[in-house]
Amino acid sequence: MTKDSHTIAKSARARSFGAVAEAYQAHRPGYPDQVIDWALAPLRPRLDHLSLLDLGAGTGKLTAALLRRSAAGVIAVEPDPEMLAVLRATLPGVRALQGQAENIPLPDASVHAVLVGQAFHWFDPVAATAEIVRILRPGGVVALLWNILDQSIGWVHDFYETTGWFDRVGRHREQAGLAAHPRLSPTTRITLDSSVPMTIKGLLDMLGTFSWISTLDATEQNTAIDRARAYLMSRPEMSSGEFELPMRTTVLRVERR
Repeated sequence: MTKDSHTIAKSARARSFGAVAEAYQAHRPGYPDQVIDWALAPLRPRLDHLSLLDLGAGTGKLTAALLRRSAAGVIAVEPDPEMLAVLRATLPGVRALQGQAENIPLPDASVHAVLVGQAFHWFDPVAATAEIVRILRPGGVVALLWNILDQSIGWVHDFYETTGWFDRVGRHREQAGLAAHPRLSPTTRITLDSSVPMTIKGLLDMLGTFSWISTLDATEQNTAIDRARAYLMSRPEMSSGEFELPMRTTVLRVERR
């Protein structure tokens, strides 16, 4: 794949989430409290009075967790109108704006923290970082969060291989922006292992919300889901109908100098 065709394919995948917005809200997991608390730790004990931005907020999975920490000061920015509609319906009290990470619709030095859940790999890392620094107050924090299935578990690793589910985005290229910006501190990182209760149907529904499969044609989607279902039904871990889905959450944090 050439650089141009890769860029076009990535752009198509980035725009694909609106079509699965309701399913995304229903089936994607949220974020463990421990990682959010760690992300915001440099702001305590004044957190209740601060402004927090969920950038690339999607349907509000991360927004909801931030509301529990700063009910009056949470802003969500999301480019996709269908994802934004689900967020507004789910969290009607949130200030939710349509906008791009590379052109954030907020004034300079207006927020104390910018959090990005499951989205930074869709941004232009240099342009988005410049915008984040522009709207961030001195001493503020930036935290990038990702949930992934824990492939160190044998059956999960085999599930990825069976379905052809690979990371085609380059999840940690964000450092091309964050690490190079002179107003940001060196990156710190934590990873937390956890699990969520799951069923085979639930995992297949969640699988359908990922862009690598939602952008396939109907025949290819059905083939991939059928292959995944057959694999899961063959595993003893799922024999009772319910199982724990191993998750791994990674958070990268920097502070504005």
